[in-house]
Parts: sequence; C-alpha cells; structure tokens
Amino acid sequence: MPTLKPTLDDAVLLPVADYDAVLFDMDGVITDTTEVHRLAWAAMFDDYLRQAEIRTGRLQQAFGLEDYQRYVDGKHRDDGVRDFLASRGIHLADGSPDDPAGDETVWGLANRKNAAFRATLAEHGARVFPSSVDLVRELQRHGVGTAVISASRNCQRVLEAAGIGDLFSVRVDGSESARLGLPGKPDPALFLEAARRLGADPARSVVVEDAVAGVQAGRAGHFGLVVGVDRGGHAAELRREGADVVVDDLAAVRLTA
Repeated sequence: MPTLKPTLDDAVLLPVADYDAVLFDMDGVITDTTEVHRLAWAAMFDDYLRQAEIRTGRLQQAFGLEDYQRYVDGKHRDDGVRDFLASRGIHLADGSPDDPAGDETVWGLANRKNAAFRATLAEHGARVFPSSVDLVRELQRHGVGTAVISASRNCQRVLEAAGIGDLFSVRVDGSESARLGLPGKPDPALFLEAARRLGADPARSVVVEDAVAGVQAGRAGHFGLVVGVDRGGHAAELRREGADVVVDDLAAVRLTA
C-alpha cells in the first residue's frame, strides 16, 4: 500500500502516480468555519442546558471544546445533538427534520443550531484556508480527482460564501446524504460515495479530515491514506483513531511524480 513519507523538514510527500482521488472534508480543512460551527453549537446547547437545569435542578457543565471534538465535529446535526445529550444523560424524541427550532426534540435542537449558523454565515461570510485551495487546484492540474465531503446541508452555501463555489465538481454533503439515505461519519458512506462518483478505488484514494469521526470513517472505508489536519490541538487523538499522518496545515503536503 502506498504511504505518505514525512521528510526531516516536516513536509509530507504525496506521489500523485499512486492515487486517483483526494477527498476533502470541508469545515476546518477547506473553509475556516469550524469556529463558527462551534460557537453556534455552544450557544444552542448552553441555552438548552440552562433550561434543563431550571426544570430538573440538576447542574450541567457548559458545552466545551472537548464536547465539540468528541460528540459533534464532523457528524450530521441530528447525530451530534443525540450523542452530546446522551453524554449528559439526556434523551429526547428524534422528531423529524421539519421540526420547528423551538421544539424540544433532537431535530428541533438541530434546526435551532442551523438557524444560528446560517445567521452568522450571512453576516460574516466564510473564509478559506489558502493552502488547502492551492493543494486542490494543484491536484486537479495533475489529473487527480478531487471531491468535497461534509455532513452539513449548508455545504454549497458555505463554499459560495467563501468564493469557491465552483472549486469541486463532486460534492457529497448532508443534503445528498439525506437524499440517498447514507449514514453519517464515522461510517465511511460519504467518502465511499465520493470515490464512486470519481471512479476511484478507495485503496487508491486519500481522505483529508480534521475531525475524529472523519478519520475513523477513512480508516473504516479502507482508504489508501488518511491525512489528519490538526487545527485544534488533538493530533494524538487523530493518529490514534486512524490518521496515517497529521499536519497542522495542508501547506505541508507536497506533490511528487
């Protein structure tokens, strides 16, 4: 199996002849929107936990960075709500994707978070990581297929807000996942579908992820390589959960013949 080989100067060499496709997560890898998501999750969960404290008298610790990384990051919104609340001993009815944001259901809370995220995105737009966009374009010039993956139904909206709406010809996001009935990360279904659309064998494809659930998906899908991008100080966990190599920015990845 091909491998990425880190050099002494911490660069990572990616031989393009060994791979037919590179599949990129969006939030935290291509676009600098992870903090926007985290703040939207925190605002929603903290408000809900305060209400739960009033009703039950049971104190609840505020939603923190570790909670975001462990229970929410990279997952479908409903899975994130369900997993985080379960960690606090709270279990709600699922409801349906059409539930109003005020409903006390899994989907009600998920939709409340989504409304907060969209409002922030509309006000402030989205930024990209220039080195990530440069790597995508360089791969495309070398004839390597590229796709963007996201658990979010806002994927195209975010790409357009960041000015890169046409960067990827293949996109498998939350909307496509719902349409096709694909499970979310850490299941590898989103990545496998992207590889299929590119006509690439997973064994000759690279997954690039910043979320633990994402690297778990890459490993579960038996992809040729899983590259972890550590922007939040959890490199050791990314390695432990399946990343073959971890970098702090994709400027460290250099293509070779």
